[in-house]
Amino acid sequence: MKTTRGRFLTLEGVDGAGKSTHLEWAAEHLRQLGIPVLLTREPGGTPLGERLREILLSTPMALETEALLMFAARCEHLRTTIEPALAQGTWVVCDRFTDASFAYQGAGRELGTARIKALQQWVHPNLQPDRTWLFDLDLGTARQRMTGSRDLDRFEREDAAFFTRTRGAYHQLAQNEPSRFLVIDASQSIEAIRDELGVDLDRLARSSSIS
Repeated sequence: MKTTRGRFLTLEGVDGAGKSTHLEWAAEHLRQLGIPVLLTREPGGTPLGERLREILLSTPMALETEALLMFAARCEHLRTTIEPALAQGTWVVCDRFTDASFAYQGAGRELGTARIKALQQWVHPNLQPDRTWLFDLDLGTARQRMTGSRDLDRFEREDAAFFTRTRGAYHQLAQNEPSRFLVIDASQSIEAIRDELGVDLDRLARSSSIS
């Protein structure tokens, strides 16, 4: 009997939007529906990816180096973790994916979209998330949420102009692919956000069982 391919779900948003608060909850909701789940993150998700994550979050580097390292970590993540899990019927819930590269490196760092698209075409030409939840929040509130919580990494320390470009790029991505993105008002209460996520997860689970 052929195994039904798993679904690939990603969470995106500017730093401080609160998406990480809902990662484990989303995975547990799927488990309660009887769906096997792999919870992972980018950059990271593999031993090599986690080592690259430490470098990327703490070490100044050329813009091109940053983009290439992001995709190097992503390539390893895909080949050794994400793609095998999906092939086995496991649903993958991932904190960030290539949309983050378009938003952070392409727009925030002003690298532009052409080189990000070229890297995407090289690393995963035939794979896109089945659903992307974009946690959208005004930048002032996002910065307030991060202040004093912990030491900030080098992305979180960027100025307001950087995050304005990043948030704008996320909005554009969502407008370009409205059937893939679900934009979530991240200023809502945790309970309200989880109600919205739960409805969408139930819908995705039903459509998967039908297909």
